[in-house]
Amino acid sequence: MSGKRVFVAGHRGMAGSAIVRRLTSENCTILFVDRREVDLTKEEPTLRWLEVNRPDVVVHAAAKVGGIAANNSYPVDFLCDNLAIELNVIRASHAAGVQRLLFLGSSCIYPKHAKQPITEDDLLTGPLEPTNEWYAIAKIAGLKMCQAYRRQYGDDFISAMPTNLYGHGDNYHPDHSHVPAALIRRFHEAKLAQAPSVTVWGTGTPLREFLNVDDLADACIFLLKHYSSDLPINVGSGDELSIADFAATVAQVVGYQGQLVFDRSKPDGTPRKLLDSARLRALGWRPNVSLRAGLAAAYEDFLQGCGRHLEVVQIPDFGRPV
Repeated sequence: MSGKRVFVAGHRGMAGSAIVRRLTSENCTILFVDRREVDLTKEEPTLRWLEVNRPDVVVHAAAKVGGIAANNSYPVDFLCDNLAIELNVIRASHAAGVQRLLFLGSSCIYPKHAKQPITEDDLLTGPLEPTNEWYAIAKIAGLKMCQAYRRQYGDDFISAMPTNLYGHGDNYHPDHSHVPAALIRRFHEAKLAQAPSVTVWGTGTPLREFLNVDDLADACIFLLKHYSSDLPINVGSGDELSIADFAATVAQVVGYQGQLVFDRSKPDGTPRKLLDSARLRALGWRPNVSLRAGLAAAYEDFLQGCGRHLEVVQIPDFGRPV
């Protein structure tokens, strides 16, 4: 990475901002652009910006993201916006002569009932999880774009598939956040309100793997240095636990001591999702952040951001989805 000009698309997002932090320890020039200046869903300004700034490396972390409720409510937005961003950034990177591009996918690209742990070869072997298939289809398209540009033009474009992320810079929106951020906010609000219980969607039995976003950022830089293939590569922690156990851990970190109630009438999503990250491990990369330490840091980040400004005027609605 020494001496390279590195453009991080999506630098304000959780993954993108973590990658920017990680790049500060590299001897490189970090490039990013605000959406108010360049809307990546628009072809012409995206192409013009890349041609003017000529980065050597692009990290494609820009995406429209959200949890189950958001995916179910806005399928057109999740499909079309993400397809547009991917097409514009990847096509413009080729036109601008970018040397290396890393596209960040998602573990939701894999079939709902894929064998566990999920290998990269399981892609497109079965139906997707219906609650986030629009986002998944867009991410699969981005991965395939990278493969297509590599095969047709020889571009050194690669794709990484991270597992469920949490950590600094997460989105704590009460309706549109992912599980870790939603639970942190919910338990914090419940603690302030002294609510006797918190309702969590589903049965609590699905098994999930969680990765701290700073570990993901480190893995991305590692891959840019050591990986070149048209095959996608999984990035996971290797550890899994049930949603019930994860929720209990978040409650302990936040300091909420009430009861957890699981609303079995709400969808669980995929029953189990553990990535096989053997390919990445074989290259020599390992995660460094433990779950409890990572959640404690994420909670402190939440408090520094919006948590200290919450005012409890009534008992909150804790039945919203995670």
